[in-house]
Amino acid sequence: MNTETFSEGAYQALLQDIFQRFPSVQQAGFSGGAYKPGLEQMQAFDQALGCPSRAFRSVHVAGTNGKGSVANMLASAMSACGLKTGLYTSPHLIDFRERMLIAGLSASQPEAQLVPKEYVFDFLTRWMPFIEEHNLSFFEITTGLAFKWFADSKVDVAVVETGLGGRLDSTNILQPELAVVTTIGLDHCALLGNTLPEIAAEKAGIFKSGVPALVGERQEAVADVFVEKAWMLCPLIFATDKEPSLWYRHEEILEQMDLRADVQRQNLRTVLTATDLLKGAFPALRDDASLLDGIIHTAHYMRFHGRWERLSDQPYVLADIGHNPQALGYNFAQLERLVQNGRFSSLIIVYGVMADKDLDSILPLMPRDATYIFATPSTPRALPADEILRRFTAYRATPSAGSPAAPVRAEAGAVSAGSPAAPVRAFACGSVREAVQMAVRLAQDLSGPESRSASAQLLAPPLIYIGGSTFVVADALPFFGR
Repeated sequence: MNTETFSEGAYQALLQDIFQRFPSVQQAGFSGGAYKPGLEQMQAFDQALGCPSRAFRSVHVAGTNGKGSVANMLASAMSACGLKTGLYTSPHLIDFRERMLIAGLSASQPEAQLVPKEYVFDFLTRWMPFIEEHNLSFFEITTGLAFKWFADSKVDVAVVETGLGGRLDSTNILQPELAVVTTIGLDHCALLGNTLPEIAAEKAGIFKSGVPALVGERQEAVADVFVEKAWMLCPLIFATDKEPSLWYRHEEILEQMDLRADVQRQNLRTVLTATDLLKGAFPALRDDASLLDGIIHTAHYMRFHGRWERLSDQPYVLADIGHNPQALGYNFAQLERLVQNGRFSSLIIVYGVMADKDLDSILPLMPRDATYIFATPSTPRALPADEILRRFTAYRATPSAGSPAAPVRAEAGAVSAGSPAAPVRAFACGSVREAVQMAVRLAQDLSGPESRSASAQLLAPPLIYIGGSTFVVADALPFFGR
C-alpha cells in the first residue's frame, strides 16, 4: 500500500525525478535508452498491474500523419454518443497528462478530463520498485499509467494511438475492436525503415486476427503491403474505396469542424468509415446527430491543441505541429492558397525543426513569397535557428531550387522589423518567444496606416504561421495565454 502523502511539491519533485531518470523520446530523442522497441517489458508491466489492457474495449490507431486527429475525432464522437471514452496519445505540448484523458459526457462538462495529479502520484510511487527493476522507458510507464487509469475508471472504450510504428510499440498489447492506419510517409526512417513499404509493414503490425483493419488512404506504393499483411488474418478496408454512410454530408461537416486544415477531409473520411465499422460493437454510434456533434467540436471537447489552431485574431495566428515533409507539404500549400485567394495579404512563418528531421526535403516545400523567422525551441534536440537560416539561404541561392535563384536577405538575432518598404525575408532568433514577438511586430507594421497606399487600402490582414515541431508550438502557446 502506498504510504507517500500527496502534495503539489511532492508531485512536482516526483515528476522531475521521473523525467530525469526515464527520459522521454520527446525530450531525449531516440538515443540513450529513451526508445525501447518490443513488447516483453510492457507485457510484464501489464501483467503486474492486473492486465488493465484487457479491462476495456479499444480502438488502435497508427500512421505517419493524421493519427492524432483521427484518434481525437473518434474519441470525441464516441463520447458524444454516450460512451465513457478514454484517449491515449502522444506527444504532449505542456503537461504530460495531456497524453491520457477521459472525454466529457455531458453538455455541462463537455471538455475532456486529464488524469488527476493525485492518481499519477499514487501510481508512480506505488510502482516505482517495478519501474526501476525493469528499467522501463518513459513511454512504457505512461502507457501502463493510462491503461490502469482507464481500467480503474471503467471506461467503455479507449482510443489508443501508437507512439512509434506499430509492431513493436508498447500499445500493441491491446486486442482492439478495430485497427486503424491513417497514412504512410517517410519519418523516423532510422527506426522504421527507409522505404514506404518498410514503414507500412511496421504500421500494419497492429493488425490482429479477426479484427477489422482500416487503412485511411490507398497509397499505390504501400497498398500491396497492407493486403499481404491482412491476408488470411483479418478483414481489410481502405477508406478511400468506401463511401461512409454520412459522407453525403461531408462538406457541411467540414465547414463546421473546429479542426480546419485541408488534410482533415481525408481524416474525416477515415473517421466516418471507422464509426460505420464500429456500429455493430457499439450501437450507440448509430445516433448520427450526437456522433456529428462530437466530430464537429473535437478540438473543444478533447482539449486538442496544435492542429491548425487559431491562437489569435489580431494579428491572425495559426499553429500546427506538423513536422515531416508529408504534413508540412499539406500545410505550406494551404498557407499559399490562403494568401493567393486574398484571405490574407502576406505570410510570416515562424519555423523550427528537430536536428533529426529531413530539412533538405522540407526546404523545397516552403512558400517562396513569405517572411521567415527561424527559431530554436527549448529542447536539446533542436536544430539551431542559425543553422536553419544558413541552409535556407544556401538553398534559395541555388538556381536549381527554383527558377531563377531567389535572393534572401538573412539576419541573425531578434532585430527590429524595419521599414515595410524594405521587407525582410529571413531571420534567426534564439528562442520561439523572440521569434513570435518579432512576427507580431512585423504583422503590426504590415497592418499599420503607414503600410497602406492612398489608392489601395490593405483590407486583408497578414497571416502568422507557427510550426515545424511540437516544441515550437509548445513554446509559443504561453505567449498567447494558452
